[in-house]
Amino acid sequence: MKIDLEEKTIEVEKIFEGKVLDLEVHTVTLPNGETSTRELINHRGAVAILALTKEDEVILVEQYRKAIEAVTLEIPAGKLEPGEDNKKLAAIRELQEETGYVVEEEKLEMLCDVHVALGYSSELITIYYVDNLEYAGEQNPDDDEFINLRKYKIEEAFKLLDDNVITDSKTMLALSYLKNRKGAK
Repeated sequence: MKIDLEEKTIEVEKIFEGKVLDLEVHTVTLPNGETSTRELINHRGAVAILALTKEDEVILVEQYRKAIEAVTLEIPAGKLEPGEDNKKLAAIRELQEETGYVVEEEKLEMLCDVHVALGYSSELITIYYVDNLEYAGEQNPDDDEFINLRKYKIEEAFKLLDDNVITDSKTMLALSYLKNRKGAK
């Protein structure tokens, strides 16, 4: 017998509304008729770009992440702005802001959508791929964003992944995709 797994929302309590996310507590009816609560983060979504230079270097950014109190290595990424519908244009913007590299919209290839933490967050990141990039200008990060640009030969990036130096999920997924695409071991 197949169970209807949907949880029906009875009530929503807004706890916090922020610039990046909102926090809500939902009271839900469970499939067995009982009730429970779900603490949920609502997020506008984000984009990320697995970008390679003409020299076959993987473009990564190094930045401090307060949530884990550590400096991380990640593919360039950023949140969607309010009302922003064109994810490709958002990806182009984020790539230029964080790295100084520029790409034309038609050269971006969508790899996948990934729910970052679907147990409690609605955040969906769309990951794009582009290669053969040339440096076009300076980084132009947001005022509260401090980033070091890093470039790694593909095999070096795979080693960072294999050695668990990179722990960011979107970056791990993108590099795993590249590993599969390039046929690396």
